[in-house]
Amino acid sequence: MEDQVLKPGDRDYVAALASGLDVLQAFDGEHPRMTLSEVAARTQMDRAKARRFLLTLHALGFVRRSGRYFELTPRVLQLGYAYQSSNQYRAVVQQYLEELTDELGESASLAVLDGDDVVYVVRSSARHRLMAITLSVGTRLPAAYTSMGRVLLGQLPDADLEAFLDRVQLQAFTASSVTSRLALKDEVDKARKNGYAIVDQELDSGLRSVAVPVFAGSGQLLGAINISTNAARVSMETLKGSYLPRLQQAAESIRQTARS
Repeated sequence: MEDQVLKPGDRDYVAALASGLDVLQAFDGEHPRMTLSEVAARTQMDRAKARRFLLTLHALGFVRRSGRYFELTPRVLQLGYAYQSSNQYRAVVQQYLEELTDELGESASLAVLDGDDVVYVVRSSARHRLMAITLSVGTRLPAAYTSMGRVLLGQLPDADLEAFLDRVQLQAFTASSVTSRLALKDEVDKARKNGYAIVDQELDSGLRSVAVPVFAGSGQLLGAINISTNAARVSMETLKGSYLPRLQQAAESIRQTARS
């Protein structure tokens, strides 16, 4: 039997814990330091509630205070480190991604699905930069507009995929972006059928990527791995004809190496 996911209002749902995590997640690369009012606005809390959570996080050492401003402390890294340490396959995946980067000169990553986003958990960066933002472990991108996201959405049960399609907010990041539910479903269905996904300049102009699912030897889904590149440098023919087979080889090598 699958675990039942609690909803706000359920007896066992701890709203205070959820709110505290909302405050932590309000800080990001664009909002590294915020006032109480800014935190309250980003979390949609009243000021008194946001103040209590900030002061509690400050007392626990996860937030530091400087005058009117609050910011995260390095202690929050312990939360991410706990996840990385518990993932016994990370070192295996890192090895194969670095081999891809060395061979092809392109960035390669492993991501997992978290809500409506993909989260980067392993990354091998090429020297050239592909996006305006810096991609690194912990970066979140919308699953609907990434090759890894579409591959992982294709692994969902039909009911979970339908729920995602019903709630996801689609937007035109570029002129190539899919903006209809039906078109996105078609792309996810193709990824499920073909075993890979290619996204061409839908999230960022010039960004082109290909992804495949990656499994442990036990059959456990570890996430999706991708190769990302610049559209002006690498054609779709090269991406599909050369990069995709190499990515599939890496996924198979990970499956054979990462055995439970």
